[in-house]
Amino acid sequence: MDARFVPVAGIVLALLCCGVLLANGVDLWVVAGVLTVWIGSFWLAVPPPAAPPPAASDGLTISQSGVRDLIEKSGLPMLLLDGERIIVANAEARREIGQHVTGQDARVALRHPAAIDLLGRERGGAVTVQGLTGPRSNWQMSVQPINTRYRLVELINRTSEADVSRAHTDFVANASHELRTPLSSIIGYLETLEDEGEDIDPALARRFRSTVLREARRLQSLIADLLSLSRVEAEKHDQPREAIDLAQVVRSSARDAAGIDNMPRIEFAVVSGPVPVRGDSNQLEQLVRNLVDNALKYGTPESPVTVSLDRGDRDMAVLQVVDRGDGIDPDHLPHLTRRFYRTDPGRSRAAGGTGLGLAIVKHIVERHRGRLDIESQRGEGTTVTVRLPLAADA
Repeated sequence: MDARFVPVAGIVLALLCCGVLLANGVDLWVVAGVLTVWIGSFWLAVPPPAAPPPAASDGLTISQSGVRDLIEKSGLPMLLLDGERIIVANAEARREIGQHVTGQDARVALRHPAAIDLLGRERGGAVTVQGLTGPRSNWQMSVQPINTRYRLVELINRTSEADVSRAHTDFVANASHELRTPLSSIIGYLETLEDEGEDIDPALARRFRSTVLREARRLQSLIADLLSLSRVEAEKHDQPREAIDLAQVVRSSARDAAGIDNMPRIEFAVVSGPVPVRGDSNQLEQLVRNLVDNALKYGTPESPVTVSLDRGDRDMAVLQVVDRGDGIDPDHLPHLTRRFYRTDPGRSRAAGGTGLGLAIVKHIVERHRGRLDIESQRGEGTTVTVRLPLAADA
């Protein structure tokens, strides 16, 4: 049974009044009736329980401070709109779109036709917006209506995914072109040899065979570099743990790259004593060979190539390869580590280059948690510097 309020003071007062009535000769039944009505009125006078407050017409009340606390630390840019006005923008949204977007019309703040079109849809939805925060940015924007008044806007950055997809597409196109060129030469010369048969001039036949052999070796070198690049990229998150002497690797690899003919052009300036680093010996050997090979190819013929190794600041080993060539225009420097990038395609192919050497070097340096810098002056030459962390027990 539900507990009810009992008006004790009122009942006592009613009993006293009824006693007075009896003392003055009022009939007992009249007094009893009055007492019953009086006491019953106390319960009738108890107010009914308060009714719940009326709900909002849409069943939801928005608290700006509550929503701000909820989305402020989200890793995605998020906006809360009241109609078309931005009433809440979390930290990521302020960083990407602007610090003063709160209070602005969302269509003015976003300033993109695709975004404005999506904001005009009553049911919301999602759309890809290219160029929202930069010329090459790529965002997935979604709008979710909360009620008839408020909407939540969420932005997901897809720029890196688009860049990876674009890089893969470019890589396949470039690789196909690079593979097709030597194959076309090989097939063309062999078809000529086949068509001419025994009637072909022996000197011409020797020249054709020499060209076929050169293009086949170029194709072999290109495939080897593609495989090397693929392996290095697959292992780039696996930091090597083996302790090796970088000084020994530099000396032996530079000699291998130079060979007997070019060995007189190599000048060593390697610090005495071991230079221990944590690394993959095969990949570091390839790094040195690629750098020395490039310096010999693109340096002025017969000019020296300096290979130096020393202990630098901040517990780093500093490897430098310097050539005395024509140098490289500043516009080319940011792109030198891109796959198949060449400052002079004709000269590179004539020298037997694949356009992958510095791309391989960059990935090897990244795997070893190092740093790669390229400096060049027109008419003076190029300096490539690789910094690698020394082993902790060095």
